[in-house]
Amino acid sequence: MNSRRLEELLGIEHPIVQGPFGGGLSSVALAAAVAEAGGFGSYGAHIMDPERIAELVADLKAATVRPFAVNLWIPQPGERDVPGDLARHVARLQPYYDEFGVSAPGADEILGQDFGVQAEALLAAEPPAMSFVMGVPPEWVVAEARRRGIVTIGTATTVEEAVAIEAAGLDAVVASGSDAGGHRGAFLRPVTESLVGTFALVPQVADAVSIPVIAAGGIADGRGVAAALTLGADGVQIGTGFLATAESGASAAHKAALHGPEAHITVLTRLFSGRHARAIPNRFVREMAAFEDEVPPYPVQNALMLPIRRAGRPDYVNLWSGQAAALTRPRSAKDYVEALVAETEKALGGRA
Repeated sequence: MNSRRLEELLGIEHPIVQGPFGGGLSSVALAAAVAEAGGFGSYGAHIMDPERIAELVADLKAATVRPFAVNLWIPQPGERDVPGDLARHVARLQPYYDEFGVSAPGADEILGQDFGVQAEALLAAEPPAMSFVMGVPPEWVVAEARRRGIVTIGTATTVEEAVAIEAAGLDAVVASGSDAGGHRGAFLRPVTESLVGTFALVPQVADAVSIPVIAAGGIADGRGVAAALTLGADGVQIGTGFLATAESGASAAHKAALHGPEAHITVLTRLFSGRHARAIPNRFVREMAAFEDEVPPYPVQNALMLPIRRAGRPDYVNLWSGQAAALTRPRSAKDYVEALVAETEKALGGRA
């Protein structure tokens, strides 16, 4: 069956990676629980300032002696520019601000973190691994990570992107299919031209690159893990399944939605952050559907939506979910990892 090169690269027992969640959905408890169970915990830090990143890595190291990754987003050109028509975008959301009794952020509050400063802080904190989405990290980041013995993991939504990640010298690549929940990481072509299903993408990426391949998207139980390994993946990354566990930072309403009939339907939407992401549609998504192509890009739309999302109303928050949410159920992260291992063994007839 598959070699254990991913386990050897990451220093883990099982080739199961917990997807990194941003925006408060990750937790130290979740990443540590997955790591302690023999998998690979992750934490999304793309909204954190340098000081908080340093604190996060210290907290993770205090919570587990086992390996984990901290994830950053690669910035897009022009991302830190304030749009000249900001007032128009604020006006579109003003009825929601009024309804919830909150104020729109000012122009000085809408820009995201500086990636270079974030990367310097993360490198200095020396996590066991750094993972990236939305592009290829700069050469200096990859070189410094290698010098410090930090494993680097990129994310690809197409074969072309996987080849670019290997060429940049990263140690492993996540092949993220369009089934996956949360943000799409396409960077060489528009998202709409990069929607390849997981089980079409994985074997093509496995054939195209020599670094370990981690399958992601639509995998929530051992049958999905077994299928990914059979198609040539060295391991899997699971997001929605871990989002549903007790230790995740998802709200009770979000977790309830993952296990309800609403999760049978997901959509790609830019409405919450300005970047395409897969979510369970709710009232806000339906009310604002006509403006999908008009909202400003990340991080502007993300900042404009924060006061609304922080109100915590299920009909107005981002209910990120992949297409396999119906296969998840409430349990601890440890129990979930153990179930995945047992189910995979069963599906592969003891050949895992």
